[in-house]
Amino acid sequence: MAVKWSGGHSCSVLCLHVSAEGLVASGAERGELALWDGAGSPVAQLRLPQAQDVTSVVFSARRPSTLYASHGEAISVLDVRSLQEPLQRFQVNEEEINCLAVNDADSFLAAADDSGAIKVVDLESNKVSRSLRHSNICSAVAFRPQRPQSLVSCGLDMQVMLWNLQKVRPLWTTNLQECEVEEESPQSAGQFFNPPLAHSLSVASCGNVFGCGAQDGKVRIFRVTGARFERELEFQAHSLGVSQVLFMPEAYQLLSGGNDGKVLLWDVSSNVGKQQKSPAKSLHRRKAQAAAPSRKDGKLNKAASNEHPGVVPKLSIEHGEKVNWLSCAEIKGSRRVLVADQSSSVSAYPLPEP
Repeated sequence: MAVKWSGGHSCSVLCLHVSAEGLVASGAERGELALWDGAGSPVAQLRLPQAQDVTSVVFSARRPSTLYASHGEAISVLDVRSLQEPLQRFQVNEEEINCLAVNDADSFLAAADDSGAIKVVDLESNKVSRSLRHSNICSAVAFRPQRPQSLVSCGLDMQVMLWNLQKVRPLWTTNLQECEVEEESPQSAGQFFNPPLAHSLSVASCGNVFGCGAQDGKVRIFRVTGARFERELEFQAHSLGVSQVLFMPEAYQLLSGGNDGKVLLWDVSSNVGKQQKSPAKSLHRRKAQAAAPSRKDGKLNKAASNEHPGVVPKLSIEHGEKVNWLSCAEIKGSRRVLVADQSSSVSAYPLPEP
């Protein structure tokens, strides 16, 4: 089943990213950074200054030899052709960084941190161009493909936000807990015990659909329309918190990883693809279904509810360890999901062909 990639780290692996050329970068505790070839062999290793945990790594979209790595409050810029001392360092965040994102134009770098701040660095001037904010830890940030000024973020304030870099305030905000109380009022008391703290985000290749994983074990799929977004689908994915979501390059194939040690592959194309073709009709349909006084087991049976018959995993991997990060790589002509967990190795699992 899983092929273990070992020898690159001595500590728990925290993050992963794959370059356009197929090189894999991994970051671990105590400042450990490693590069891997497609066969799963470590080709370079580095310990970043001050040995702070490497919490996020991301390759430049246009310059695949450039790697950004966050460690503590700092971001190091590295050349993977010669993995040595950082070429450059940004010290723009005040607290530990949780997630880095680079837009596909390679013009902006965003860093989300424990203070709730998202510092956006203009990579031409190397200066902070925007400072955006959540009211609690900002756990994830992602640029939307083909829209270099647009990004989404989520945090432990249970907020999911849509931003445009021309504005300081979010264009649109959704509070996941308010949605829960509104739509599942008989169950709302339970939300206080397992609130939907938002942990992870991923945007589909179309740029208009994104997924969010939360502490309540649910995955929520949203669609952006203009300066706002609305929820299209919600389903119970894991029995514990969803630590990672990742849209595959194919339309609407989504990977999720959870604190329950499972990695699941979902095909949500039948749920969101149709609505892309006819948004007006689908909105009318959703409103009609929402208005229908249908209840099931004390829960409102809404269009985007857990009862949706189409939401079953296409593949279930019993990984067995809490998932820290997910990535996807093409290796020897076939796809693999790469999983980082509490161990010092990376696990590679085969994925079915799309």
